[in-house]
Amino acid sequence: MTDIIADRVTLSYPEDERSRNELETDTYRSYLRRARDGPVSPGDEWKEFVSRGCGAVRDVVLRVEAVDGGTTVGDTTEFEFVSR
Repeated sequence: MTDIIADRVTLSYPEDERSRNELETDTYRSYLRRARDGPVSPGDEWKEFVSRGCGAVRDVVLRVEAVDGGTTVGDTTEFEFVSR
């Protein structure tokens, strides 16, 4: 069976404006496509980090809330972020 690349993956994150600003960048979305390339399912939790500036990072857990159009993260997968 061939894996189908998901059109969109909805990820929730702990409410934090600074984290959201980092998550919304094209650079971070591109990073997630490379780092999470492969199978994805609702309920998965990804332990990641976001920049806090000046070389500092903040740990953040992203939870997969929904997967639309496929079963894997790939080069064309879009990410939607919602706070929880």
